[in-house]
Amino acid sequence: MALEWIVLGYAAGAEAIMVVLLTLPGIDPLRKGLISVARSLLKPFMSVVPFCLFLSMDIYWKYETRPSCESDSCSPSEHLRHQKSIMKSQRNALLIASALLFYWLLYSVTSLVVKIEQLNKRVEKLKAHD
Repeated sequence: MALEWIVLGYAAGAEAIMVVLLTLPGIDPLRKGLISVARSLLKPFMSVVPFCLFLSMDIYWKYETRPSCESDSCSPSEHLRHQKSIMKSQRNALLIASALLFYWLLYSVTSLVVKIEQLNKRVEKLKAHD
């Protein structure tokens, strides 16, 4: 089950890198290429959303079926395993939230940058017309 978390981590990392590259000032010559790459990546990255929903259901199922270790009947190793399981679930939930947040940011930033480019073209066209 670790492979899907690795894939989700790489997807969130790629989304974060694209958001950072799109928002960096001073890279105007590269911006057109970055916009086209980001726009072409939005559809494949949309698969992150149902994947995150599936993984969150997996976390919930593991939480509901996890044996309880709150009484004194647990050995120290069982208690440690229980705590590790809780920590992994929290880490994975944070990864799901970050992947969804970065996808939303990438979508929003890309659409805003495209609108800014279109408005700049309109301004240049109106200046050339006058």
